Amino acid sequence: MSTFYNLAKCLISIAYFLFIFNATLRILIKRRSLSFFIYWLLIIYILPIFSISIWLFFNKLYLEKKHKKIANKAWSISNKFLYELKSYKHFFQIKNSEVATAIFQLCKNRHGFSGIKSNSLELLTNTKKTIKLLIRDIYLARKNIEMVFYIWKPGGLADDVAIALIQSAKRGIHCRLMLDSAGSISFFRSPWVKIMREAGIEVVEALKINLLRFFLKRIDIRQHRKIVLIDNYITYTGSMNLVDPFLFKQYLGLGQWIDLMTRIEGPITTTIGIIYAYDWEIETGNTILPPLPDKNILKNNFKNLKASIQVIASGPGLPENVIHKALLTAVYSAKYELIITTPYLVPSKDLLYAICKVAKRGVNVSIIIPLYHDSVLVKWASRAFFSKLLHSGVKIYQFTKGVLHSKSILVDQQLSLVGTVNLDMRSLWLNFEITIIIDDSIFGNQLANIQYQYISDSQLLDEKTWSMRAYWTRILEKIFYFLSPLL
Repeated sequence: MSTFYNLAKCLISIAYFLFIFNATLRILIKRRSLSFFIYWLLIIYILPIFSISIWLFFNKLYLEKKHKKIANKAWSISNKFLYELKSYKHFFQIKNSEVATAIFQLCKNRHGFSGIKSNSLELLTNTKKTIKLLIRDIYLARKNIEMVFYIWKPGGLADDVAIALIQSAKRGIHCRLMLDSAGSISFFRSPWVKIMREAGIEVVEALKINLLRFFLKRIDIRQHRKIVLIDNYITYTGSMNLVDPFLFKQYLGLGQWIDLMTRIEGPITTTIGIIYAYDWEIETGNTILPPLPDKNILKNNFKNLKASIQVIASGPGLPENVIHKALLTAVYSAKYELIITTPYLVPSKDLLYAICKVAKRGVNVSIIIPLYHDSVLVKWASRAFFSKLLHSGVKIYQFTKGVLHSKSILVDQQLSLVGTVNLDMRSLWLNFEITIIIDDSIFGNQLANIQYQYISDSQLLDEKTWSMRAYWTRILEKIFYFLSPLL
């Protein structure tokens, strides 16, 4: 018995030291900030038992060899498709506004082409009206409908969308639906999956969660995009999940969720379709590239629309840090006004520094966040950044009329970023996300009006009052700040 005990102890010790060595090596080879290295190394060496479970959960790469091979193939095919798209020269904007030049140059170096024009854009702020408009477009679809959402919660208006999708599939429309396994767990436990598949809809459970996956790969990487593509011509994207705003999480007593979506008609749908095709191939192994735009129809319908649009996407298998770099570029481009709306404010060190720096050089910087929050962890982690932001001259507005879930950045009322990205580590480094970048003063003014309405429905955080908060809250803020790289 003693021999067995000593042998077991020896094997456990060897396994532990191998884990420490492996984890340390993996941390050091990652291209991240110094604070990232320090946080992880402190956790591993100060909390050895806790660190094993944390590392297994947070730091195993999602894409195994099979998926990496598919990702490389999908990206290679997408690049060839984008090369063909570049022949449509009249779709591309030659010159951008001064404030947008840097970020569009970044995107051009990344994608190989300039911003795309000839698009009709519409901002949607009322979730009920957005869903009604989406249902109308689904019924009017002639060829195909593709959807991807983080959350589809059955009930109410979401069921109306499901019925419209089923009826469209039955009349011959090719429908594909991809939903995140964790976010849409209630959908995959509902009868809708079987009903949809029997109607001919291809339903895919993205990043499927199971017990084996928990031990073999990280499960916190999620499919966080929200996209609807109709007839390779109409696009919906933004912060809205497929839920009924009158039902979703009302048990929390926080009010309705406030979202921001864009509806776009035009050739930008093709580039967003490439992103959808990439995600679809990662999950299924099947290639479904969209057709190239119809030059004549688009040229005749939208020849006078000059708004320049680029699309950036992130996620495993895609180039790293692209959204983070775009956000930094947008922030530094501000000359007189920067407005940010985000439900989760846990910025990277570089992004925090950028926001504070532009505020210190006289830019009017406003950040709008929800006063009422569905995540206690993120709420307390966010508070750890308030003092530095306020001291730099940043105005922090806390939205009081529901849960502000909109994700947007507006620079000098000209450059707009709207999409699915939260200002937290998970969105910036891990999840499958999408953001559209729009260079247009008309769209910028529309977004500004929406953000000013958010501000009027918010309370301004006073720096002096904030500095007098209770001592115990400061301790909690520091604790959650320490965990912020894991959130």
